[in-house]
This record gives sequence, structure tokens and C-alpha cells, in this order.
Amino acid sequence: MSINGHAHADLYRECSPRNSEAEETTPLLGNGSMQTRATGASFTSSVFNLMNAIMGSGILGLAFAMASTGIVGFGILLVLVSSLAAYSIHLLLKLCDQTGINSYEDLGGKALKKPGKVLVGIAILVQNIGAMSSYLFILKSELPPAINSFLSPDHTGNAWYEDGRLLLILVTVCIVLPLSLLPKIGFLGYTSSLAFLFMLYFAVVVVVKKWSIPCPLPHNVTTLSGMLKISNSSESDCTPKLFIVSIKSAYAIPTMAFSFLCHTAILPIYCELERPTKARMQNVANISIGLSFLLYFISALFGYLTFYSHVDSELLLGYDTYLPRDIMVMTVRLAILLAVLLTVPLIHFPARKAVILLLYGGRNISWLIHIISTLIILTVVLILAIFVPDISNVFGVVGSTMSSCLLFVFPGIFYLKISGQPLRSVDSIGAIFLVVFGLIMGVISLCVIIITWVRSS
Repeated sequence: MSINGHAHADLYRECSPRNSEAEETTPLLGNGSMQTRATGASFTSSVFNLMNAIMGSGILGLAFAMASTGIVGFGILLVLVSSLAAYSIHLLLKLCDQTGINSYEDLGGKALKKPGKVLVGIAILVQNIGAMSSYLFILKSELPPAINSFLSPDHTGNAWYEDGRLLLILVTVCIVLPLSLLPKIGFLGYTSSLAFLFMLYFAVVVVVKKWSIPCPLPHNVTTLSGMLKISNSSESDCTPKLFIVSIKSAYAIPTMAFSFLCHTAILPIYCELERPTKARMQNVANISIGLSFLLYFISALFGYLTFYSHVDSELLLGYDTYLPRDIMVMTVRLAILLAVLLTVPLIHFPARKAVILLLYGGRNISWLIHIISTLIILTVVLILAIFVPDISNVFGVVGSTMSSCLLFVFPGIFYLKISGQPLRSVDSIGAIFLVVFGLIMGVISLCVIIITWVRSS
């Protein structure tokens, strides 16, 4: 399953989306191996593929973003980011039709020569490392409660399997590393069909459990780990806020950008589409973004209306305290954990391919370099997941830098450099707006996040 679409970033192949009679190819994740097929992907399957590329761990952080911006403020920002994401996809598709290029890195090379290709490769590498770190962070925080939920209520704590960091290391070494070392892991792509069902079930559970937790939140609740958690919730906390402006608001837009990033998957999916045309692919993108927007907003709204200002940066953590051993919460946690666990190796492949592209020009490499690159990337990701104290930090930093570049800045710059359209044309003005918005959003958000870190330390 490709939660944020990064697993598709390594699908480099030449195809002509404008020629619907051209032979279609289905890539196997890995080192660019492909198997030929006679027909392309249907419109419906393309919609689900792109939704799988869009939706991911960002859904767990959007309730926290709503608590930092208010319901109306969050809604306005979500509409803005999703609309700009759809528009930047429109620009990428125009460039694809104009040039015949179907790789994000190659578009960077076409626009800015080798520096452009390197910039895109670095952005994809950092973005994927951030995504893998966020997924491993989820495993670190969710595995101990998941195990505890199946143990006897009178179980005493302090067991080794209640240490999230130790569990994370074991899971990474025993499961993630072997899968990541494989030259091809196309078989894991079958899990992508479950992605939409997992996210839909997550949204349903969040809606249903809104009425299972009273407000104000109960005081002095004992958690699954046996610790006593004291809530400071009062009646005033049970009034939803429409607009909120605070230092935490700086995390909202980067988290949304992280959640809607699917641009490295757009062009490969375009190539696989049955009877590919720009208008048909744009409809696929619009429907996918619209459905993702709906699930994002519903889960964020009801998550916020459940915990209000006390919502955790990783939404599922809040249910452990007030709904211990709840069957629906237990099953949705297992579904998310399974999806996350199988996604990390998929996301690792394009990250390693970006490293090979940057260091070795993308040429065939030896098994030794393959293994060393895998170990270095996973070690960096594991260190980040272990020592980063809050998942919102990952969303904030990666979203304000690499996500904003891949989502807004790069599509705008590439269009201005490649299209040859006059600056006064509608799309050129839109491309300029994308670049300016992405730069302003990224710089302001990153500065505020750094200031927050300095003040808290």
C-alpha cells in the first residue's frame, strides 16, 4: 500500500499518454522491472490507486490541525490546499502532454537541467524519509497499546513488549529490513487495495466513538499501561471553536500539504490509465482529491469534537485513555498498524532509488551498494522515529519544506520554464501563485516551528 504515493516515485518508464493505442506496461516495484500488459487501468481503479497515493498517516494528524485552527479555519485551509493540489496536478499533466515525459525527476531535468533533477531527487528522498519516520513513529506509539489491549486487565506493567522503542527496533530488523532488501516487492502492491477500506473504517470509528466519550473528559482516568492520567477538561472546553490563531497553527498547512502529496504518483498512473487523455486523468485526480478531502474532513471534525483542545497529535492515542479495550478501536488500530508496516518497505524503494540517482546517476549497482544504501536509509529513519518526541514535528518540518516544494513550488517553476506560455496567460499566473504561496507557506511555517522548538527548550 502506498499511503502518500511515494512508492510510485520510482516508476520510470517511457510512455505516451496521448496515444491510447500504445502498449501499456505494469511496473514492479524495485529497480524498474516491468511486465507488459495489453490494456490499461480502468477509470475506477485509477481513482482508487490515486486515493491510496494520497491518503495516509496524515489522517491521524488532521484532528490536531483542526484543534489548532478552528473548524471554519481548518475547512478554509483544507479547501485551499486541496484546490491548489488539484491545480498543480493540472500543470503537471499539461507538461506531460507537451513533452512526453512521465517522471517527476525528468521534468526537473527538462526545466532546470541537472540541478533540477538533483533538487527533485533530494526532495523525494527527504519526503520519503519523513514519511517512513512518521509511519515508524506510529508503530512506536501504537504497538504497546495494541498488545496491552489483548492482555488481561489485571496485567502488571513494565514488560519488555511495552517499550515502544524496543518493539520498533525488533519490527524494523525482523520485518521491514528483509522486505526492503528485496530487489522487487511487487507482491506488496496487492495490499494497496485495502488502503481505502482501512481509511474509511478509521473515519467510521472516529464518527461512532464521538458519542462514546463524554465531554468534559473524565478526570483521573487509568490508561492501558496502568498510569494515571489527569484531565483538566472543563465545560468551557466542550464548545467547538470556529477560528483559532496560535503558535500551533503553523503546523496546520504543512500537515495538510503532507496529507495531499501524491504528485510523484500522478504521471505513472496517467501512463497506466485506459484511454489516457489529460481531461480523463484530471477527472481521476479531482475525484480522488474530493473523496480524500471528504474522509479527511469527517475524521478531523469528529476527532476534534471528541477531544476538543485535548486532542493528541496522533489521534488514536486519545482513545486508549477513555476507551480501553474497545473492540472497534482495537480493530482499527490493527488495520492501521498493518497498513503502516507493509507501507514502509514500499516507500523505502523510491527513497533508495533517489539515493542511487543522486550518487550513481541511476545506473545498475552491485548488491553491496544496494544493501549499504538500504541499511543507511533505514538507520536514519529509525533514529528519527525513536528520538522525535511528537509526530507533529515530522509533519511540520517535512510538510513545510519538501511537501510544499513537491506540491506547489516545483510544478509552478517547471511549468514556467517548460511551457513557453506568456507570463500573462492564466496558467502562467496560476503557476506564479503556486510558487509564491509554496515559498511563503514553507518559510513562515518552518520559522515558527523552529521558534517554537527554541522556546520550549
